[in-house]
Amino acid sequence: MKKPTRKRPRGFLSSSNGKKVVMAVTGAVMVTFLILHMLGNLKIFISKESFNEYAHALRTLLEPLLPYRTVLTIVEVVLVASVVLHMWAAISLARRAHSARPVKYVAKKSQANGYATHIMRLGGVTILLFLIWHLLDLTFGVVNPKGFDSSPADRMIAGFDPSRWWVAIIYFAAVVMVGLHLRHGVWSAFQTLGWANRDRNKGLRLGAGLLSAVLVVGFLSPPLAIMFGVVQ
Repeated sequence: MKKPTRKRPRGFLSSSNGKKVVMAVTGAVMVTFLILHMLGNLKIFISKESFNEYAHALRTLLEPLLPYRTVLTIVEVVLVASVVLHMWAAISLARRAHSARPVKYVAKKSQANGYATHIMRLGGVTILLFLIWHLLDLTFGVVNPKGFDSSPADRMIAGFDPSRWWVAIIYFAAVVMVGLHLRHGVWSAFQTLGWANRDRNKGLRLGAGLLSAVLVVGFLSPPLAIMFGVVQ
């Protein structure tokens, strides 16, 4: 008679709570990056030189202790890993929720919940595709009119030239999607970390909304200023 096989205990990361923590932590990494990136972009309003100095400083952090671009490369690797882990956790949780749902049971989702789920799924794919384009355009200069050898400020100004209005539309749509994704994601992170309760819910929702709004406005300001000739 065969002995019943013992199921191996599932690790923390295999659990739903573990995946939610992964989403919260990686989300925090990405939000921190977005805030710093937005502040750097706003330097274009000071001057092209100020923006170029900011871009150069990113590549020369801790020189000569570390080689050129080492810190920036580490940041990029951490960011990519965060994006991959965030998507893995989100997909795993979605599959688990779908599998756990009884076959004959049809749940009626509220319009708000359906809207949030749709935004999170569509937003994740949109943001990923936009990031690829954004890197090819402004970081590597592959699809930028000025090319890689130009200064960061020149690439940014050329990238949002009025003649490239279609690029601006893609950028605006992606940034708004980031804001919607972020608003829901930050609120979900508050719930995952156990910070949400009846007394705090209103304030936390307001905080998530304000953070998202500030980031959207901050990221949209430079391209709008370039398109309307305020920054040249």
